[in-house]
Amino acid sequence: MISRFSNNQNIRVGLILAFSFFVLLLNINSLSISYNEALNLYVNSSLLSYITNISTYIFGMNDYALRLPFLIFYVLSGLLMYKITEDFFRYEKDRILNLGIFLALPGVFSASMLVNTSIIVLFFVLLYIYVFQKTKKHNEYLLLFCLFIDSSFAVVYLALFFWSLVHKDNRLMIVSLALFTISMYIFGFSTDGKPKNYFLDTFATYVTVFSPLIFFYLLYSIYRISIKKEEKTLIYYISATALFISFLFSFRQKIAIEDFAPLVVISLPFVIKIFLSSYRVRLKEFRKGYNILIFLVLLMLGINLFLTLNNKILYKYIQNPKKHIVYNYHVAKDLANILKEKHINKILIDQRMQLRLKFYDIKAGNDYILSKSKIINYDEIIEIKYYDIVVAKYYLKKLI
Repeated sequence: MISRFSNNQNIRVGLILAFSFFVLLLNINSLSISYNEALNLYVNSSLLSYITNISTYIFGMNDYALRLPFLIFYVLSGLLMYKITEDFFRYEKDRILNLGIFLALPGVFSASMLVNTSIIVLFFVLLYIYVFQKTKKHNEYLLLFCLFIDSSFAVVYLALFFWSLVHKDNRLMIVSLALFTISMYIFGFSTDGKPKNYFLDTFATYVTVFSPLIFFYLLYSIYRISIKKEEKTLIYYISATALFISFLFSFRQKIAIEDFAPLVVISLPFVIKIFLSSYRVRLKEFRKGYNILIFLVLLMLGINLFLTLNNKILYKYIQNPKKHIVYNYHVAKDLANILKEKHINKILIDQRMQLRLKFYDIKAGNDYILSKSKIINYDEIIEIKYYDIVVAKYYLKKLI
């Protein structure tokens, strides 16, 4: 009976992860490679460069190969999130709910389709927590490996330093402080420019990453755990440290939210647990406010998922197409397809678009020139349209 129940759980979780993976996989074709992604593929020497080059070498130069590694990190992160909550929730359905919301969080769901370190950082943080839960030891080799992944882990090392002070772990104190120092030496911390308050910008970005109601409840959950005399887990130390430092730094300068958001996201189980505890201690007739809250959260997540998967529809409601949140991930592939239909494989265009078109086998050459600015005696106008809205216009002229 226990074995059958366990198998049912595994099947349920497997189906949720598989469904999420294939939904995202089907949506990949709607995106074009961005300039920053092209830089990582062709110019930079970084972790992202190695990952994308290996994937495109194996599976070919196409959008699926470019983004597949990050979908895999997304699915594995979901699996780890499920695993680390094994002893956290009282009911299995709570673990499933936590997993579903985690996979649907705007920041997590969106990051899985883009070439960025956020989803990689999230995976390795969850992996570290999982290993710690299973072994009851801090894996120093994994901590050392994470040093070379991203600057975000400096915050993790700082959180572990605070943990070691409370738990009187002298070895971890030395290791975490040493790794934090090395990380700051390698990646540094920018203090350039005139000091300016970006707190509201940071707050608004967090709201976008989590969705409003979930983030407000997350703040409440971390505050509640901070002031109450209950066990503060490793997840709490990492997420609370990341949240506090990001807000602290934002009072002076604009921060890279991708350095902190993956570390804050892992606190979701606290949010779910505290909310469900408050919900269940009330009689059914006093749960109306909570039911409304649940409905609104699910509605917002549903709307976000729809708009993420069908984001081009937003062009119908945006006056300036360049203000679209993912405009940098559009146009290039559609432009390349139009040029190929015209049997144009070599062209002169601005450097940023040139690098993007290279991914779609449109090379630099002197046969044609393509410009957003009007060219004297141009031969043709090429328009990129989504939902009958012109989002980009180019002037084409044959040179040879």
